[in-house]
Amino acid sequence: MENTSLIEAMERYFQAGSVLDLNRLDAIYAPDFVNIRNDQSGRTVSITKEQFMQTFRRIKEGGGTSLGATEDVRYLTTTVYDDHGSVVLRREKEGKPVVYNFVWRMNGDGLPTTIVREFSLEEDLSSLIGMMQGQG
Repeated sequence: MENTSLIEAMERYFQAGSVLDLNRLDAIYAPDFVNIRNDQSGRTVSITKEQFMQTFRRIKEGGGTSLGATEDVRYLTTTVYDDHGSVVLRREKEGKPVVYNFVWRMNGDGLPTTIVREFSLEEDLSSLIGMMQGQG
């Protein structure tokens, strides 16, 4: 059974990204947020909240107004466990499917508050790895 509060929280998150609302994105990501990306070759990249927000600020400062369209989002399932909830969804990235698991911290009323983890399984992380090594 789908948890509507998690889906609504995801919609608010995607809406904030669609207009590059840095304040809302900063509030949605928990201070201990980590994005963990994996690819088909078994490579893993971890990105902290600060790294994410820094990238979003650069996009905005460069004249960007959006993190992209979200029409391709397909929610696969939701689940709540202890004080966390997960939303598993599928999107297309450069024509290839990507599966995500967004992990939300839930409050005492069972409502999502902040995203603590974002896991993804992608085709190939070579470009991202190269970009991150160039920053070092």
